[in-house]
Amino acid sequence: MSLTNNRRQDPGGRLSLGQIAAAVLIAAVVLVLVAVYVSVRLGHAIAGTGEAVPANPFAVLFGVLRGSVTWPGAAGWLVLALLLVVVAGVVAFFVVVIRRGRKRRSRVDHAAAYMGRGRDIDDQSEKKTRATAERLGVTSSIGLPIGVTVAGAQPLYSSWEDQRITIAGPRVGKTTSMVVPEILAAPGPVVATSNKRDVHDATRVPRAAVGSVWVLDPQAVAGQTPTWWWNPLSYVRDETKAEELAKHFGSGSQEPGVRRDAHFDPMGEALLSCYFLAAALGGKPITHVWTWLTRPGDTEAVDILTSEGVPLTADELSGMMNTPEEERGSIYSTARRMARCLTNRKVAEWITPQGPADLRPQFDPAAFVGSMDTLYSLSREGSGSAGPIITALTVAVTEAAEDLAARSPKGRLVRPLTCVLDEAANVCRWRDLPSLYSHYGSRGIVIDTVLQSWSQGCEVWGEAGMKKLWSASNVKVYAGGVAEDGFLESLSKLVGSYDRLSQSLSTGQGTRSVSSQLHRERILDVDDLAALPKGRAVVLASGSRATLIRTVPWMAGPHRAAVEASIKEYDPQAVQTLDEAFDELAAVEQAEAERSAA
Repeated sequence: MSLTNNRRQDPGGRLSLGQIAAAVLIAAVVLVLVAVYVSVRLGHAIAGTGEAVPANPFAVLFGVLRGSVTWPGAAGWLVLALLLVVVAGVVAFFVVVIRRGRKRRSRVDHAAAYMGRGRDIDDQSEKKTRATAERLGVTSSIGLPIGVTVAGAQPLYSSWEDQRITIAGPRVGKTTSMVVPEILAAPGPVVATSNKRDVHDATRVPRAAVGSVWVLDPQAVAGQTPTWWWNPLSYVRDETKAEELAKHFGSGSQEPGVRRDAHFDPMGEALLSCYFLAAALGGKPITHVWTWLTRPGDTEAVDILTSEGVPLTADELSGMMNTPEEERGSIYSTARRMARCLTNRKVAEWITPQGPADLRPQFDPAAFVGSMDTLYSLSREGSGSAGPIITALTVAVTEAAEDLAARSPKGRLVRPLTCVLDEAANVCRWRDLPSLYSHYGSRGIVIDTVLQSWSQGCEVWGEAGMKKLWSASNVKVYAGGVAEDGFLESLSKLVGSYDRLSQSLSTGQGTRSVSSQLHRERILDVDDLAALPKGRAVVLASGSRATLIRTVPWMAGPHRAAVEASIKEYDPQAVQTLDEAFDELAAVEQAEAERSAA
């Protein structure tokens, strides 16, 4: 079906040579007509000849040519010269501005005219998201900022019922323009994950002004010491929770690109779940699980399970302990790989009490979700990663939020929980996340999963799981920096097409004919999306047409002073960080000003 509102002329919206020639001819005629008319009238007025000049410009022009209207001599030539100087100056000014604007203008901005704007994206408008926030009883924030549309300069937000996914490659500004503004717009508790310190450094001061700050930093990403601790086994209340905790360890320890073993990976997780349940019921620290894993003949865990009234789990553990030696060795080896982070003393300081006189506060997910607190979970991927602990803590918080929502009016949190899972595929490998996405949206648990690429998500959830996560997201943001043909081809189709009107001129036997044809073309092709300029993003929201936005960094937002103060307090390279940020902002503002002038 032709999209008549998306019809444009060939090539790329530019006029044909014939149309340009006609326009130039018309402009020249109008210029001559106006110049002669003004010169004659003003010239006679200046010279004081008293000659009556016709009011009709055409009568003046043709009168001068026929001699029926007298040219006012030197006065007329002076006025004409001044007019030509003014016209030349105006033309030169616009030529310079247009040329500068074209140098600065994003090469994809023309596509905004054929994408969503106005009513096409009404659900993400400030008016609609504000109405949604008021309906849900959220008064301190209308929604999470997305950006400003290139066509129409309309601010866009995701509401407190929307779930988001952001795909942005390295160095495209996702931290400054997406992650940081989202955290600062949160009206309730915040969970933020990352493998770098920049998110923590930029948002800690403004978040500390509204609640307590908890930083899980086992690898000293932000140089934080363990001033508090959390017991992962406090999350284990029954066999189901023990299995879920074991899955987090299995996912968090999986190397990127390595396929799960169909037999030994599930068996390793089953062994871990038995030991986790035994440690929780027996009052053991989680690090004691590693001791059991290194001693396959130790029956202490079996005895605890039996005495605590879970004989079937005790039988399951006993059966794995008594399998043939070769298979048992592989099962235990797999489980030890999954739980290896428990051997890291720096990790252990955050998840176990340090002696009977440990006065550090213990993190309570149930208390956290009813507060205005902020939890930063920081870890690097690879050797020594605390990914399993971070995933387990994130899940514990969201499940505590779900429990609170069930006891709250309308089954939703009064203050939404905002989870910004930056670098989720590296730091928070939550295997069940795609299945929970839409459900959490109805509970007031708002999540933005931030990935560097589509394939990165497939490494964690598989192709089917990644598609499920993508489809369950009400708001999808692509900010460039990805060179994956399959994903970009699919995204290009979702952005849509337009009808290009092309004209061709043919001559023959003394006649000329012009024919017009409509051609369907992509609004943004794969190469456009792969080379999306920094500061631009494509947004696809449920029920709305894809739109092109300009991202808004924190430096241009309402929290600039607070973020600047936070960086100065916590970032060791604060001077360099702020200089780079403000240089980037200055370049963006200059480019936008020149685009507007053009």
